[in-house]
Amino acid sequence: MTKTQTTTTKLTANEEKFAQALYQAYTTQQPLTEKDWQSTVTDDAAAYQVQARLTALKNEAVGGYKVSLTSEQTQKMFDSDSPLYGAQVKSHFLAAPVTRSLKTLMEPLVEVELEFRAKEDLKPTDSLSDLMKKTTVAAGMEVPDSRFADWFPKLSKYMVMSDAAVGGLVLHGKEFDTNKVFNDVAAATNVKCELFHDEKKVTEGLSSEVLGNPLKSLHWLVTKLAEQGKTFSAGQMVSSGTFVLPPKLTVGNWSARFDHGLGNVDFKVTD
Repeated sequence: MTKTQTTTTKLTANEEKFAQALYQAYTTQQPLTEKDWQSTVTDDAAAYQVQARLTALKNEAVGGYKVSLTSEQTQKMFDSDSPLYGAQVKSHFLAAPVTRSLKTLMEPLVEVELEFRAKEDLKPTDSLSDLMKKTTVAAGMEVPDSRFADWFPKLSKYMVMSDAAVGGLVLHGKEFDTNKVFNDVAAATNVKCELFHDEKKVTEGLSSEVLGNPLKSLHWLVTKLAEQGKTFSAGQMVSSGTFVLPPKLTVGNWSARFDHGLGNVDFKVTD
């Protein structure tokens, strides 16, 4: 979905008020309190409508998406039986290495993920093999961040959806043709990543945590967007789902180190 494709269904007055409040929190870094808004959206459709309105208010091209709740553990945490997505503006996709002040974020976490970029428009009829041919893949580090105070892991699913899947920043390493990194679809299931903070290993995980295969996450997104009349367009990127339960982002040097020749993603966080 490009900027010109950002359209919304008519929101109720309370939904519009909620979208405006989310945008105000996004621009001022003054967080919302969930209890003030939790009855505003009570189903997926309303939450995605609020998200679409929030995206329009940002007045910036959509650079891609993030997919959340891609493991059984995170789905249970947020009382969901499926993933969800959030549209992310183009300026929030950054090529590593990156340096940012913690003051530019609100309550950030850190995740390790595979990032896929479409080389051409993707279709729900594409097989996983087709998606490999039509994308690049890169090592990734996502920084989830929410417009709500004290959000993880307490925030309700509908608040997460409305808040663009608590999107913050998406950092990525060098991009490679997906079908050159992986010989077949199954090979995408065994990517290992180790996450370091100031050279101390914090955690590690495997790509199989992401719906069994991150390509399935990409396919889920393409299909979900199509159901909503949207297209995952050439040039857009997706952060496909975390390998690990995310720790809190703190000041210091973070490094996500991937195998399969994907390399590292380095993030320096200052005060």
